[in-house]
Amino acid sequence: MKFVIVGYGRVGIRTARILQSEGHEVVIVDNDPVKVERARETGFETIQGDGNEESVLIDAGIESADAIGGLTGDLNTNFTACMIGKEFGCRTVLRIDADYREEIYEKYAADVDEIIYPERLGAAGAKTALLGGDFNVLADLTEQLSVASIRIPDDSPFVGKRVVEVDLPGDARIYAHGKDHKPMTIPLPQTEIEPGDSVAIMADPGGLDDIRATLRGDASA
Repeated sequence: MKFVIVGYGRVGIRTARILQSEGHEVVIVDNDPVKVERARETGFETIQGDGNEESVLIDAGIESADAIGGLTGDLNTNFTACMIGKEFGCRTVLRIDADYREEIYEKYAADVDEIIYPERLGAAGAKTALLGGDFNVLADLTEQLSVASIRIPDDSPFVGKRVVEVDLPGDARIYAHGKDHKPMTIPLPQTEIEPGDSVAIMADPGGLDDIRATLRGDASA
């Protein structure tokens, strides 16, 4: 598959390296010449320019890309890049760093395929480590493991159940849980799932669609 990654900072670097290790084609877009040169030296195809400009993304091959990740530290740049990618039929992944108000979250969530929160995952991992647990979510990502967040609809069969009781297909497991767009944390044994909650899962990439269907209660699941 072909991916366009906008932003070669700490999140973009890690994501690009994982995709590259799995044999995917990755194109890096960044407006910082130092970062562009660093990416090029690592072996990535690179385009220097603003990721929120259509002409730059066309140069990066957005017309033939399968997905685009807006992974800079700037939400507006990320969102614009995703919207351009959406026009070209790409799957869109948007990075959000801060805890935005619910209406802001919903505005962006409605238009992209996935939203990721690097700080939330990092905080959840740090909390677990401090409590003596073993998290290592991002550090352990390989071709056998992906992460995704899923929002629980009102009619999900898991509403009212404890998170620890959820049995997912394959080896997938829930590693974090959040309510009403608040920061995700490691669920306690008594934590129950409510409509609108979000859960973060680790799973084989090929099984993510089935897992989404299971949690959402799709009839075909």
